[in-house]
Amino acid sequence: MMSATPSLTHVQQKIDEVKRFLAIALSIANAHTVEFYTHDVWSHFMDVAPEEVLSAVITHGVHQREHKCKENEKVQATFGFCPESHRLVNIFEMLEAARMHSLPGLGICLSREELLLSMQQICSNSGSSTTNAVCATLETDEFMNSKKSHEVQCMSEIVAHLAQGCQVKQIIDVGSGKGYLSSFLSMQYGLQVYGIDSSSTNTHGAQERDRKLKKFSKAFQQHSKEKKRNTPQGEIKSNNITQTDKRTEVEKTEMPSSSGDDLPNVIEEHLEPDKTNQESSDDLFLNALSLDLIETTSLRAPSSQLTKEEREKRKQENLERKAQNTSSSEGPLFSPITSYVTAETELRELISGLQAAVLVGLHTCGDLAPSSLRMFVAKTELSAVCSVGCCYHLLSEEFDPTAEEGSHAVNGFPLSQYLRDQSWFCGRNARMSACLALERFSHGQGIPMESLFYRAVLHVILRDHYGSFKSEKRVGNVYSKTKSFVEYVRRALQKLELDEAKLPDNEIQGYHDKYRLRMNELQAFSMLKLTLAPCIEGLILLDRLCYLKEQENVSFSALVQLFDPLLSPRCYAVIGLKKNR
Repeated sequence: MMSATPSLTHVQQKIDEVKRFLAIALSIANAHTVEFYTHDVWSHFMDVAPEEVLSAVITHGVHQREHKCKENEKVQATFGFCPESHRLVNIFEMLEAARMHSLPGLGICLSREELLLSMQQICSNSGSSTTNAVCATLETDEFMNSKKSHEVQCMSEIVAHLAQGCQVKQIIDVGSGKGYLSSFLSMQYGLQVYGIDSSSTNTHGAQERDRKLKKFSKAFQQHSKEKKRNTPQGEIKSNNITQTDKRTEVEKTEMPSSSGDDLPNVIEEHLEPDKTNQESSDDLFLNALSLDLIETTSLRAPSSQLTKEEREKRKQENLERKAQNTSSSEGPLFSPITSYVTAETELRELISGLQAAVLVGLHTCGDLAPSSLRMFVAKTELSAVCSVGCCYHLLSEEFDPTAEEGSHAVNGFPLSQYLRDQSWFCGRNARMSACLALERFSHGQGIPMESLFYRAVLHVILRDHYGSFKSEKRVGNVYSKTKSFVEYVRRALQKLELDEAKLPDNEIQGYHDKYRLRMNELQAFSMLKLTLAPCIEGLILLDRLCYLKEQENVSFSALVQLFDPLLSPRCYAVIGLKKNR
């Protein structure tokens, strides 16, 4: 672990290392699982047996085996791939290369403890202090699930230190969702938080929660007083969770099933907050944080797509919400605002009385994460940024050869000038792979193989009997509604509006039985995609760090592992501070 943040040159060197590996291995991540049998993917990429791959993934690091290509001649492999055939010949070499080119293997990230030490040094040099950043501890696990509680507590502590180090009291939370981080920052640390979300459902829900918080503010004050009486001065509750506890909590949380078309449809889950039936005043207050209903997301269009009347109406709604919050009597404020934000958004038009602020984002989706970093660099009112992104498959790529010209005015990847000069392109399937959670797999949470297998065999049936390889309609959700392969195929054909009468049940079952013998190939290939996930995610995050390093007005920037990856797979934050003005 590095004790100091890396230089721009060092970050660029690490990017080059990852690129050299991915230039060879990225084609595996970009292979579409749906086409696994129709394109004979295993023979195209592999010169090893599937049983060998599955065994190696489990026993990686125990021993190495010598692999040979045709005519029994020893292969000089590059990262485990044959330079001539480009097929994988040495699985252990490939697994070791993947480990070394992940963020932990590159040794370029700071831990939370190292970041806090760096912050203390920065603050001491600027004459400020972070010693009083933490106030009375609020038990978040009483009104959030364990994953969200872990994320909110870990991130809010860092944000509070950033705010105090920069001597600011305002926070802008982009993509604030239902306001858990915003609420906690305002209550726990006394910060003025503006939560901006494009979903009117989310911001109205957050407003209702804020109303309940104020209703029970006296209960919270009593809660804080009791905590202070019962807690030694200066003691801070640890966020550490034992390995046993982590294992138990993760096993309670189901991972999302794959859609079939997309192998790594394993992205951040947002579960319903736990509710309790206890009736103490403290519990009433904490329960007020939970929404009464699970609400669906309703995205609002960017202001540029609205008519003049619609823009005026939205502005009036935000002003009314602001007025309701500022007229409340007691306590720090959380002000939810409905708006679609980009790097060009004028924050002062959204937020009246905006002063210097810290920009934060907890699991900002797709392009919103890079947009927030661009916003941080461009806006003089933003003193620091703490951004944790997710949903890499929704990133737009500047050098995507399949994208329509002008489909994105500003793209999410690459962000740095260094990678843009090299026209680097990942591909959607590779970015989907980056969403997989390798740590969770290592603790027993596997990939939903049967749904992937069903989808790949369906593709063979479409090729053989319907002259079709692709369809515009997705059939991924069909699997969850069926009890057998025959039923799955029939439902899928109906959804695709194809004549299912062409195929009797026994012929459909025959496809299943034939390819079932090769299911281990699909499983082994999926494991290889899983091992590449941290490398692809690492390149995306190194690109964002490199972007901040390139900026003249940024004095400090780092990648920090904020969360336990077993609880929260998207665990890395991009941190940046502006130079003193």
